[in-house]
Amino acid sequence: MKIGDTIRFLNATGGGRISRMDEKKGLVYVEDADGFEIPALMREVVVVDNVSEATNVPKRSLGTPRTEVPEVKPVQVVPSPAPAPEPLPVLETPEGDVPKVLLAFFPTDIKHLQTCSYECYLVNDSNYYLYYNMVNGADDARRSVAHGEIEPNMQEFVAEVSKDDLNDWEHLHVQAIAFKQGKAYAQQPVWDVPVRLNAVKFYKLHSFVENEYFDDPALLVDLSEERERQELAAVSPEEIRTAILTKEQRPERPAKPAKPDRKHGVVEVDLHINELLDTTAGMSNADMLQCQLDKFHAVMEEYKGKIGQKIVFIHGKGEGVLRKEIEKQLKTKYRHCYFQDASFREYGFGATMVTIRKQHPHP
Repeated sequence: MKIGDTIRFLNATGGGRISRMDEKKGLVYVEDADGFEIPALMREVVVVDNVSEATNVPKRSLGTPRTEVPEVKPVQVVPSPAPAPEPLPVLETPEGDVPKVLLAFFPTDIKHLQTCSYECYLVNDSNYYLYYNMVNGADDARRSVAHGEIEPNMQEFVAEVSKDDLNDWEHLHVQAIAFKQGKAYAQQPVWDVPVRLNAVKFYKLHSFVENEYFDDPALLVDLSEERERQELAAVSPEEIRTAILTKEQRPERPAKPAKPDRKHGVVEVDLHINELLDTTAGMSNADMLQCQLDKFHAVMEEYKGKIGQKIVFIHGKGEGVLRKEIEKQLKTKYRHCYFQDASFREYGFGATMVTIRKQHPHP
């Protein structure tokens, strides 16, 4: 059909002349006898050479066969494919370049811990994508219970563990490969971490604690700590003794002074242990925490008389142990100071900003 052709409607009475066409949408615009323009689908109209006004069908000449109505094939409009959504940018944190992976367990019925099943989530608290595989069972009869890929700084449901399956999960292995997409990164070793779950903990309410990853209390298993224990177990006693002697003979490194940011007048103090010490060989977690708290107290004493001074303590996200200790000290020893989470844009979730205020004497 073309502009100027006379048509009639297949599913309605009437017709007219084609005044314009929109082939992309499969539409024709039909001008009727009164001059009104009516839009119609191409597949719902038919072109005729001459239309009888009385019958709305093609006229016939005497002695000639009736004009055949041409077969009208419906116009198939193929929609253009929707553009693929652009992937969201990966939100990286300052401490996320050190892979930290956890398992989180939730009871399906916290009032019946002795009989209910447990939901298991994998927590990727790092800036890396992870290919993971979780296997359990005896050495000669292992089976994969969950595998896949998890994005950076995400949590993912991996399995539901029944009460009867807990014994098998006491011999769990978690394997993982860390990588980044579309950017350079420091190569990370492949993880193959044996996890020794204590089934008794699943039956005790106090094992399920508040945490920074979920709204509900969870039983957390830090695979990063399990991996460190595995590496320490491979270290010989002679190497441990050598490391201890090296630490004892090493002169103390002077602490890095806290320098204010001249642009904003804010003092930044990085409490990551590798910023405070050259090595942590031979030190326990308690020793490292005490070293970080000593630095915190030293800075607070240095600036306690500078009213209005803002200090940002960068403690990292981690398990929140250092953060909780700092908040405890601010609520007890430094109650005159105001504190809040530091700028998320600059420090992510891992920093606290303290403002020095005038200390009022106790009555």
